[in-house]
Amino acid sequence: MVKQVWRLIPHFAAAGNLQMAVDKWLLKQHEQGKHPPALRFYTWSPPAISLGYHQRQYPEFWHNLTFAGDKLDLVRRPSGGRAVLHQGDLTYAIIVSGIAGSRLQAYTKICEFLIQGWRSLGVELSYGKAGRGYIHNPNCFATATGADLILSNGSKLIGSSQLRQGCAILQHGSMILHPNADLFNQVFGENTFKAVELPENLDQEIIIHSLINAACDVFDMQVEVSPISDYEWEEILNVLDDLRI
Repeated sequence: MVKQVWRLIPHFAAAGNLQMAVDKWLLKQHEQGKHPPALRFYTWSPPAISLGYHQRQYPEFWHNLTFAGDKLDLVRRPSGGRAVLHQGDLTYAIIVSGIAGSRLQAYTKICEFLIQGWRSLGVELSYGKAGRGYIHNPNCFATATGADLILSNGSKLIGSSQLRQGCAILQHGSMILHPNADLFNQVFGENTFKAVELPENLDQEIIIHSLINAACDVFDMQVEVSPISDYEWEEILNVLDDLRI
């Protein structure tokens, strides 16, 4: 039986509003039947704080934060959830359809590739157990719900959020790799940072490679590497919402 082919977009760094525009464009194209399922990994440059689509309350001083000489972007995600600091992290995005069940069941299905991929790197993850109380905390990484993945010491490694359009799903999430504790505490308050302990030999390239292999296994598919073309960039830029806040 021929396996389904997903598009794998190579990693690149870009401003947060542009990364969110790419995710939104991929979801719309897939929902309209114009684009296959897609997988990508990316980073945010400059560092940014992303807000969930419905998140309206956040500290005013977030507009004036800087890190390493750069002003932090404040960006709104198309998906839900709370604020995420994108510095020293790696973001994944999956755009797919045909996953049956509730929102939480879809999270569980998609997150399986994260669990399997990190397990191959010697890191065991489990689901968080926080209830709806998380909505009162602006910091996504202060609580871990059933859609999030935590380390054995209780620290949250991966926070994910979703957007559905018809039968198509965009799920993207942040993996905390090399966070700056001082910046984290500056954004979310003193003593809010929890250290993330990972094997020392892991770098971004190794992590991405392991997660791609796990995704191929979990979704029973194969990937075709395809960078975003000039024509596609034109489309993305033409419909780019100014998601900066």
